Amino acid sequence: MRLYTVHILPGDPDPGETIVLVEEGFCWPAFLLSPLWALWHRLWLVAAILLGAGAIVSVAAYLLGPDPISHGAASLGVAVLIGFFANDLRRWTLERRGYRLDKVVSGADPDEALGRYLDKAFP
Repeated sequence: MRLYTVHILPGDPDPGETIVLVEEGFCWPAFLLSPLWALWHRLWLVAAILLGAGAIVSVAAYLLGPDPISHGAASLGVAVLIGFFANDLRRWTLERRGYRLDKVVSGADPDEALGRYLDKAFP
């Protein structure tokens, strides 16, 4: 079972349309393709920050002239950090957009977790 945080937009007349589930834990798509993952989820500011972080690592590697293994290790370290904090960045963006954390639910996949949430929220 996986854990998901449920975010809703307060005051929305049809909450079924604006429920967003965010998975807890490491995010493999963000680890592998961080800017594309951010754009897919419409996290524009996060995408810009991720592109900036990648540019800073590349410029630092060019200026400092480390061996390829050190450059790879630095890039891998940034990617791992992004993977661990990606879902937190998504929750932060939802909070900035006015969503609020409602509940934490579990499920084998997002559909099952949403079903459990809706069963409890709207009996």
